[in-house]
Amino acid sequence: MGLKVYNSLNNEMEVFEPLQAGKVNMYVCGPTVYNYIHIGNARSIVAFDTIRRYLEYLGYDVNYVSNFTDVDDKMIKAAKEDGITVPEVADKFIKAYFEDTKALNVETATLNPRATENIPDIIKFVQALIDQGYAYSVDGDVYYRARKFKTYGELGHEDLDTLESGASQHVSADELAKKEDPIDFALWKKAKPDEISWDSPWEKGRPGWHIECSVMSTKYLGDTFDIHGGGIDLEFPHHENERAQSEAKTGKRFVNYWLHNGFVTVGDDDEKMSKSLGNFVTVHDLIKKIDPQVLRFMMSTTQYRRPIRFSQAGLDEATANLKKLQTAYTNLEYRLKDAEEDGDPKVDQEIRQLQADFQDAMDDDFNVQNGIAKVYEIAKLGNVYAERPFVFKETIELIMQRLKQLSSIFGIELSATAFNDADVEKLIAERNQARADHNFQRSDEIRDELKEQGIVLEDTPQGTRFRRENKR
Repeated sequence: MGLKVYNSLNNEMEVFEPLQAGKVNMYVCGPTVYNYIHIGNARSIVAFDTIRRYLEYLGYDVNYVSNFTDVDDKMIKAAKEDGITVPEVADKFIKAYFEDTKALNVETATLNPRATENIPDIIKFVQALIDQGYAYSVDGDVYYRARKFKTYGELGHEDLDTLESGASQHVSADELAKKEDPIDFALWKKAKPDEISWDSPWEKGRPGWHIECSVMSTKYLGDTFDIHGGGIDLEFPHHENERAQSEAKTGKRFVNYWLHNGFVTVGDDDEKMSKSLGNFVTVHDLIKKIDPQVLRFMMSTTQYRRPIRFSQAGLDEATANLKKLQTAYTNLEYRLKDAEEDGDPKVDQEIRQLQADFQDAMDDDFNVQNGIAKVYEIAKLGNVYAERPFVFKETIELIMQRLKQLSSIFGIELSATAFNDADVEKLIAERNQARADHNFQRSDEIRDELKEQGIVLEDTPQGTRFRRENKR
């Protein structure tokens, strides 16, 4: 069947065909680095990391570019409030970004360009739009003539008259007086006193938000590339404006497939999580309290276009499901020690069929919910097989390999058990001594520690025994 994706430009499913065989060029809008990333930011980061991982599983070489917006009004405000420079704010939160995304097991991008590193290219791009009649300078600011781009509004499915009415109500009187048309948008902003700025042919200033991504995506991926991703809230105006700028300058199609992820919501009324609403939870704080893999698993196993309700119930479900996978993997590993050489053709075929079913699910616009269901079936099959009196080594290894391989697409790294039999016996001896000393707190800690590894202790008149827990 092959991979199909939902293209936001026409709201239709399309067969995915990259421009270059075996290679995917992909751009995903990154954060404005004036604060720690929150769960809403992480939703997009994890969604597109999961998509990238699946593309790599299919054998594609993925050139993945994700930017940092490191200068804008929020950056300037944060710098003033903290008494530091805008670059210092950016450096602080870019460092935190990499720490937090590493904890979520997000693959490092091929490139993370920063807006401030590309100012000369931005100025050239803006000047080209002026030369082509798509932009104009007024009192040091530069604006894009949105209506001149014939398909403006097509990506966001917006009506121009409605946009004009909305812009007239929300744009300041001073800015409205400068614009030829209320729906025109800024490419370059004249600097206010004491603001960070760069020299330009117009006035000292800084780039508008939308122009940054047009410049960085085309600079590093070419005038036309395969996938542009980001949150649904970026579809309009940010991605619409990127498309208008880029296609006006190059005369070419900007992006072949536009992919947009759903929001993270909170509360019974499913309010969107955002910094502007003040209802956000930062990843930086959350991963101090919960296992980062649980957070990753909760987000990566929801289809990217669907909203995610952030709740304790969702985290609990992710914890339980993640434990099922790890326990199955541990059970299989435990049986390797007494497995016989050779394989079981019937079980091997069942595993291969489940893997094919997994790929069919994921080929349907990265349907991770149906995909992970097939991984659970492999885990269940593995548990059943591990209970047999006689097992074959090749079959055990095949099941373990498929569990590990497919789980990694969701950013989950299954690992061998932390405790071998000798480790367990040593902890049992320590627990027995703790009980003899009436140190019941330590005794309970050891029991809980082993239970987390799927090891159940049984106190009998003949002494303490242990067994590997087998959960289906």
